Amino acid sequence: MLTNIALKAMKAEAKPYKKSDGGGLFILVEANGSKLWRFAYRYHGKQKLLSGGRFPQTSLGEARAWRETMKHQLALGLDPSEERLKEAADAPAAEGNSFEEIAREWLVARQLAWVPKYAAHIIRRLEGDVFPVVGDKDIREITPRDMLDIFRAIQARGSLEMAHRIKNYCSEVFRYAIPDGRCDSDPCRDLTPALAKKKPVRHRAKITAKGLPDFYVKFNADTGERLSHLALRWTIMTMVRTQETRFADFEEFEAMEGDEPMWRISPERMKMRNEHLVPLPRQAVELYQEIRELNVYRAAGNMRLGRFLFPVPIAKSLVISENRMLDIMYRMGFRGKATVHGFRSLASTVLNETGDFHPDWVEMQLAHQPQGVRGVYNSATYLKHRRPMLQWWADYLDEAEAKGLSGRDF
Repeated sequence: MLTNIALKAMKAEAKPYKKSDGGGLFILVEANGSKLWRFAYRYHGKQKLLSGGRFPQTSLGEARAWRETMKHQLALGLDPSEERLKEAADAPAAEGNSFEEIAREWLVARQLAWVPKYAAHIIRRLEGDVFPVVGDKDIREITPRDMLDIFRAIQARGSLEMAHRIKNYCSEVFRYAIPDGRCDSDPCRDLTPALAKKKPVRHRAKITAKGLPDFYVKFNADTGERLSHLALRWTIMTMVRTQETRFADFEEFEAMEGDEPMWRISPERMKMRNEHLVPLPRQAVELYQEIRELNVYRAAGNMRLGRFLFPVPIAKSLVISENRMLDIMYRMGFRGKATVHGFRSLASTVLNETGDFHPDWVEMQLAHQPQGVRGVYNSATYLKHRRPMLQWWADYLDEAEAKGLSGRDF
């Protein structure tokens, strides 16, 4: 038989294991350290299993009392599993334990790490497809079949990718409720094979490394506005997203006259809601100085517009539009062949293929969030490594441009 001392002393191991208390009651110790009560029994010759909460929220005494209740039902010829389902069907969802209540709690906890537009998108999807079906159900009683019906209904209207995304959102909600005992398992966990396969990922078109000299030949021949050209050059050189260039603010730059110039982008402006530090190469500092000199609003003391590197007075956003840099690409003949975003992929490919730069440095420069456990524990910014890497990339771009203008092979 188990004791409270023994239960508290149980430690997680590489694989889940169980310890019996007798009479069908046992504790399951998972690899993450969770200790879950289970009751095993046979009904009409079939082996069955019931979950009974987790230790220490459910004490040893409470677990034993629950076991005796289950054994009494068996003695009366009743199936404890069926009795639980009947009770759940007759009673309203427990306060604070319906799927919608927990999902909204999860949304509040997570949305601090999301941009508002993304958070609003997830809320709309859950409100439209999930809450009407299982929103008022106790989260413990939702079955894999309940969730599969939801996802297949989404697929039936042709939204294959959306079905998989909503499955992932729902899975996070269930896993959010597991640690504090409001839910015992994730019914979405094994549903992927039952859904139609997602369409293969189509990567954005991009300029190839060999095509860089030709790109610069066409770029230098374009007669567009100089500030738009500088914005595109800046985006390519710093490996940032278009949005981060568009709203670049002079207040974000540090030590521009020193040895370690830096662009510090606030969490509110980043896709992953983390501050992003961009160590600037020599060429970026030169671009910055030219951009500053061209800013007539700043020179005139109009800081409403002058605060931005790329201001546009007639724009609602006060900065260049999302398509300004892409328009340059189109004029150069790259419509359908390359995008501005594709330069991030090109930079990643070139830097990784040199073998001189660790993939983590490249991913950090791209402001990508590491996945899994590594993403939780790795908070390094690799500044001292990324600074020479960015300088190498800027020099590489200069070399490609020089070779294009001279007609030499790259």
